[in-house]
Amino acid sequence: MDFAYILKMLPLLLGGSVVTVKIFALTLLLSIPLGLITAIGNLTRFKALKSVIRFYILIMRGTPLMLQVMFVYYGLPMLLNVKLDNFPSAIIAFVLNYAAYFAEIFRGGIESIPNGQREAALALGFSRFKTMFFIIIPQAVRAVLPALSNETITLVKDTALVSVISLEELLRSTRLIVQRDLTVVPFLVAAMFYLVATVFLTWLFARLEEHFAFSN
Repeated sequence: MDFAYILKMLPLLLGGSVVTVKIFALTLLLSIPLGLITAIGNLTRFKALKSVIRFYILIMRGTPLMLQVMFVYYGLPMLLNVKLDNFPSAIIAFVLNYAAYFAEIFRGGIESIPNGQREAALALGFSRFKTMFFIIIPQAVRAVLPALSNETITLVKDTALVSVISLEELLRSTRLIVQRDLTVVPFLVAAMFYLVATVFLTWLFARLEEHFAFSN
């Protein structure tokens, strides 16, 4: 391990890490609210809406994320004559994919709340909207934190898939250095980036679970 060499390649790896963090943050920021809205829509009485949502979730969960990224980047220009750069293409594919997974997580959490709480809230004069957003959803979020933690950690590693559309994220930057210098050291350094991110997220969600358990 030549530390002078590691310091020399760090700027390129850090540049790739910035792209990785941006994809991770934007995907999480957009997919969680979309997933929650989708979950609520999936629980409505409107059969047509439920059918559309379930078909969307089936497609997103039933096909590989890499294929979805490639479809948005390469397929949309062919089908709709819509050309997107690689970064927005990656964000669209990731948000749609993870929103489907989060929707199923939130749906399970919402359905786990006893119906008696809904009935009590309605009896006290709460509207269905207030009952859902101020009573049901806060409890559901508490219940699904472990599942959200797993998906969030998976997202960190899935960001590497955007290299398929030549986006200079961490893993692609690492491979370029490996091919140039014929050494596996960049792989070890990149692995440390992913490991540190995973450990931090694991710690963060553990603290959140402790906080909600204490609040309970």
